[in-house]
Amino acid sequence: MNRREPLPSSFGTSFLVRDARVAGIARSRLRADDLRMPTHGVRSPARDGHDRSSPVRHHDARRAELLGIVQDTAPALRPPQFFSHETALAIVGSPLPMWPYTPSVHVSAHRPAGMPRRREWVGHRLQARPAAVRIFDGVPVESPVRAWRQVGRSWSLVDLVAAADFLVHPRRRLATVEELAAEIGALGDMRDRLLARALGLVRPGAESPEETSLRLLLGRAGLPEASVNFTLRTPSDRFVARLDLAYLAYRVAVEYDGRVHAENAEQFRRDADRWEAIRAEGWHLVRILSHHVRPNPEVAVRRVRIALQEAGWSPPPPRP
Repeated sequence: MNRREPLPSSFGTSFLVRDARVAGIARSRLRADDLRMPTHGVRSPARDGHDRSSPVRHHDARRAELLGIVQDTAPALRPPQFFSHETALAIVGSPLPMWPYTPSVHVSAHRPAGMPRRREWVGHRLQARPAAVRIFDGVPVESPVRAWRQVGRSWSLVDLVAAADFLVHPRRRLATVEELAAEIGALGDMRDRLLARALGLVRPGAESPEETSLRLLLGRAGLPEASVNFTLRTPSDRFVARLDLAYLAYRVAVEYDGRVHAENAEQFRRDADRWEAIRAEGWHLVRILSHHVRPNPEVAVRRVRIALQEAGWSPPPPRP
């Protein structure tokens, strides 16, 4: 086989060198410049770099790199090894902490198996316990419930809530609040009951980590708690919109929009019609854009506080 001849499709995106040799592929082909060596004994197709020109794109690029390393090194896993911690959460689609946090590839095995050891991995030797591994996208992955507890050692409260909101969303059903609570009860909490505090802030139905972060930000500022993803209908029961956050008693809706620009003119027209329909039902709509949250989140808080006060809300008196 010459150096640039296509490889058999059965090898997929990554493959073991020993499997290639058994299939009759020459060593010279395995050294071709269209292949990489992501870890010892494994080959993967070369790929392009990622755009890092903004914090958001940097974060997306880092996540893509993380999942790329997962696919590249998965052939090197040996039973009973599996991807765990934040890597398991990333594989199932959970949000990760925002840049400048740098995620790692975590691989675990339960005692009495040894700790996984490769330079591309952070290895863990977990306590003896029945495994709860599932196959996701073709790779062995720790239970999302257990992975969520595992990241409690390093993630912030807001990031833990955002991940749990994702896991318990009714559309995904990757976990339940009760399962997360049972995991804390079985293995204990950490860092000043951080997991229990995070679980108390979880709201099934939250759609995005940005919405979760905004909800928690407003709560910390002393504003009342809003309903999450409220379905607004007309008196005749016609659907109007789903609202990210809704203060029902004050008819104030808060929506987070992280876009820098509208994608296209047609999308902007649809959004404008939607905003007009919400206001036509007697609601005050507060749109929070990314620059209202970063770098100074008090801008977002002030916008929502003013809308609530104009609708009749008064902040509670300070405690004596």
